[in-house]
Amino acid sequence: MNLDSIMKFYGTFFEKKLYIYVWEGLKWTLALTAIAAVIGLIIGLIVATIQIAPFPKKLKFLEKILKRLAVIYVDVIRGTPAIVQVAFMYSVVFTSPNVSKLFIGGLAFGINSGAYMSELVRAGIQGIDKGQMEAGRSLGIGYPATMRYIILPQAFKNVLPALVSEFVILIKETAVIGFIGGTDLMRSADTMTSITFNASQPLLIVAVIYLILTSTFTRLMRKVEKKVRLGD
Repeated sequence: MNLDSIMKFYGTFFEKKLYIYVWEGLKWTLALTAIAAVIGLIIGLIVATIQIAPFPKKLKFLEKILKRLAVIYVDVIRGTPAIVQVAFMYSVVFTSPNVSKLFIGGLAFGINSGAYMSELVRAGIQGIDKGQMEAGRSLGIGYPATMRYIILPQAFKNVLPALVSEFVILIKETAVIGFIGGTDLMRSADTMTSITFNASQPLLIVAVIYLILTSTFTRLMRKVEKKVRLGD
């Protein structure tokens, strides 16, 4: 690619206001990531709790079923590509064209991320000394309250770097949502390419934006992690 073609592209970029496509794609990507992250974290907490929580004797039959389902969920989701899960959600689960692609993508990526987050949360909880739980129970605090106020805060502190990495991966994984027609950053690059007949510059713009997003988020969470560590 020579300098003339680059200058021509950016001339068209501002003349035809192609930056609007980039802006819309950025908003779509951020919204999709936020929805998926919230869903993934909720699912991760639920699945991790099911895998490690003791059940009352009366519910032992239910415990085996739920724990088995949790294992199957994690194995299936982690063993299949995210793009296949998105396509399945779009083509099989939600076949109506009236359902928002943002909702479908957020749910699909949330379910995908939940499998990975559940393993991180489970590892974090199991990494806490068992004496912490025993101490809470000996003080008359119930299991849910002990888990919420004593175990989980420490577990999240321990796995925070891994959770940050999972969120960064999630931001980048959302790039495949264009497969079902989502108007994310990658879709904006395709649109600009079809208008300017220039593929390299739109991809470069999108790559830089993704880099800025992931770098900014990582630096922000590192500051949060340092502040959390100071509390130790």
